[in-house]
Amino acid sequence: LNIMHAVADLDFRYCTPVQAKMLPHTLKGKDATAKAQTGTGKSASFIITIIAAFLANPVKNRRHYPRALILAPTRELVHQIEKDFKALAKYTDLRIVSVFGGTAYNRQQNMLKEKPVDVIAATPGRFIDFMEKGLINPSQVEIVVIDEADRMLDMGFIPDVRRIIYKTPHKNKRQTLFFSATLTDDVLRLAESWSAKNAVRIEIDPEQTASCNI
Repeated sequence: LNIMHAVADLDFRYCTPVQAKMLPHTLKGKDATAKAQTGTGKSASFIITIIAAFLANPVKNRRHYPRALILAPTRELVHQIEKDFKALAKYTDLRIVSVFGGTAYNRQQNMLKEKPVDVIAATPGRFIDFMEKGLINPSQVEIVVIDEADRMLDMGFIPDVRRIIYKTPHKNKRQTLFFSATLTDDVLRLAESWSAKNAVRIEIDPEQTASCNI
């Protein structure tokens, strides 16, 4: 009900193709690998999955143990994910903090120290920085989202992403949602190594994308 209230406020009347294909599986806790471009509504699909899971299973006394981790290649994308999450979670008490390089180091550090965080949206380098300082402990993460995996590969972030993933629970003990604009052999290998065996694969054709909305 809280989610639907926020969805109505945003005037989202129909699911996009990626949302329609993903949500029936991810809302049941299944892993998913999706080929989807920017502007297809993929962010809302994983954000709604996270909110629904956490509202169904509330947890207290988390300290520095985020329940969900969203990794993205650029601070612009991380900032957009944070903005979308806040809009969809506005009728809940779920808290998101965005962590990214290049600026606002002390502000991000203070937000992590202040009070418990449910969701962290991050670029890999800054996340590792705070993880090594003991400000973030991903050992109890329940949902991992890897967004724009092909760009992360192109930008050389995969070693950092791998390092983070290995600090989270085993892939059979978490939900993993993997997004990429292309599903090359390299991208699929990563998806298969980080997702459970029964992961759903979804491919949205370019002509179905909502790129005109960007």
